[in-house]
Amino acid sequence: MTTDTRPNTDTAVVGSRASHTAPSFWASVWLVSNREIMSRLRSKAFLISTGILLLLAVGSVVAGGLVSANPSTTSVAVVGAAEAVVGDTPGLSTVPAENVAEAEALVRDGTVAAAVVPDDSLIGVSVIALDSAPGDVMGALSVSPTVELLEPAAQDGFLVYIVAIGFGLVFFMSALTFGSTIAQSVVEEKQTRVVEILMSTIPVRALLAGKVMGNSIMALAQIVAIALLVGLGMAVTGQRVLLADLGPAIGWFAVFFAFGFVMIAALFAATASMVARQEDVGTTTAPVTYLVMIPYILVLFFNDNPLVMTIMSYVPFSAPVGMPVRVFLGTAEWWEPVLSLLILALTTAGVILFGSRIYRNSLLRMGGRVTYKQALRG
Repeated sequence: MTTDTRPNTDTAVVGSRASHTAPSFWASVWLVSNREIMSRLRSKAFLISTGILLLLAVGSVVAGGLVSANPSTTSVAVVGAAEAVVGDTPGLSTVPAENVAEAEALVRDGTVAAAVVPDDSLIGVSVIALDSAPGDVMGALSVSPTVELLEPAAQDGFLVYIVAIGFGLVFFMSALTFGSTIAQSVVEEKQTRVVEILMSTIPVRALLAGKVMGNSIMALAQIVAIALLVGLGMAVTGQRVLLADLGPAIGWFAVFFAFGFVMIAALFAATASMVARQEDVGTTTAPVTYLVMIPYILVLFFNDNPLVMTIMSYVPFSAPVGMPVRVFLGTAEWWEPVLSLLILALTTAGVILFGSRIYRNSLLRMGGRVTYKQALRG
């Protein structure tokens, strides 16, 4: 009697299939996120735009350092014996005043940047300014007189404007650039039906999480690189006082940006999954684009409005810009950034759940645009 020693091919095939199990959820998330990261790093457009953004950041710091190192002549009013203290100090031009009242009037109407008047202190003079200590005047004088402010302000108005615009512009450009990339990627995979192949081995939630995580890592890395370059540039160009004031605000901006971008990225992916053509992406993602633009527009026009900035610092979509600006101004209590961040984190979690439902229910729908009602009902 003969015995068949050939292997059972059916059993071998089954065993082979069993050995190639689907990756776990987090392994799937990492695979997708790694694919997104490598895709960005291979994109010449991304590398060029990132390089331009970093050059602009460094250029602005260097320009600020050059301006501070080469100050223009500043006009100051002098009263009586104070003229002997100011003398021929480089960088200062004097405007004689009869008395302190006249000197204050010249400061208020903008004729001079500050006034140097005699007093009873050991130095013998003091400085009168409008709303902030005149650093150029204080630095030019060989003595360090006390400063009296007629209309005190927490920070220099122009500096506040530049810082607010900087935070708003960086958030706007990064969120819009990476958000648009996510939207285009989602529609491309849907249009070419690659998503059907991916979903055969990877859960839909892992696909969404991987896209959001990969692009969030790249966006946050870009923000951290900008922050490090700005800080290093300020230290090298001697702007250490400004760096000390701006440092905490930059730190909070990075933290708020991390949560805020995840929220925006989830919305871009969800809304993009509702269409199957690249031509329709702009229409369906328009509401999310508006949410990204609003904080930039608000700081552009209302950066000196305390009420608007306070509201912005607690609204999740504008908190990544509003709260860091308030931290820089010194108008936020120590607990306010923590409370605002908690609100943002909870909102981000809710948006992720909302976006994942739309993404899951819309991703395999081909043809016309999916409505929100259809996407939510499944």
